[in-house]
Amino acid sequence: MRIAFLGLGKMGLAIVPHLAQGHTVTVWNRTPKAAKSLAETGVKVAATPTEAVEDAEVVFSILLNDEAVEEIFLGSTGKPGVISAMQPGTPHVCLSTISVASSRRIANAHSDAGKPFVGAPVFGRPHVAAQARLWSAIAGDEASLSKVQPLIERYSRGITVVSSQPWAAHAMKIGGNFMITAMIASLTEGFLFAESLGIDPAVYLQVVNQGLFQSPFYELYGKLMLDQPATPGGTVSLGEKDARLFLEAAHESHAPTPLAELFHQHLLRAMEEGMQNEDWAGGYYHLARQFAQHSR
Repeated sequence: MRIAFLGLGKMGLAIVPHLAQGHTVTVWNRTPKAAKSLAETGVKVAATPTEAVEDAEVVFSILLNDEAVEEIFLGSTGKPGVISAMQPGTPHVCLSTISVASSRRIANAHSDAGKPFVGAPVFGRPHVAAQARLWSAIAGDEASLSKVQPLIERYSRGITVVSSQPWAAHAMKIGGNFMITAMIASLTEGFLFAESLGIDPAVYLQVVNQGLFQSPFYELYGKLMLDQPATPGGTVSLGEKDARLFLEAAHESHAPTPLAELFHQHLLRAMEEGMQNEDWAGGYYHLARQFAQHSR
């Protein structure tokens, strides 16, 4: 199969090799340097997104945000989007974490052009993607899902079909990321409580997780918080974006979100303190520790 893949952040670089096994993959990225390692393995590199998609049977994208996805696929002032360059009936599988409103706009544009749109955001960090152990939430029409699901299975340990409406998959991703932020916030408060009473936070994490949750996510994120990685898998700025998208979707559907409001304010404060490029989990905890030390 001929596959186009637009966007090569850390996740894209980890996912593409799984798709390239037995298929012809053409990638495009705003910064061509990011594709160098893939080109050395036989993956084709396109100079433009239009060149990447014009002969593709399936188009994948994992672009940064609403603006990036809409600019590339829907176009901007005086510049057409790549939807017009895609072959009729070619599905676009969008792995990005984007807003519900943007997903709806993109889906409508694809429908008008006769090109199916599939929401397929993923749960997991880049090292999980490299191990082909992401969890994918997917949504779209039945025929398109049947065509792309075998490809999505290549980098996923599991798949949940959320709905026939693509935006529902993106809503699921945003809702899932809210739960991750809630976990980080509760661990942060627990660690500060433990520290205030002379208990090692690492011991607190071990007892709470093994005795209560038995969750690999609590273990992973707890360790990231206590020992921040030099290269973050997810940054504070991305966490802030996800919290904001959750609030926007919730406000539109009139769902109450008092916890999300609190988490978002904390992430905004972290960015004001210059921590936007720190690890999402570690940065949240780092800022809370600073507050706690100043109040003593």
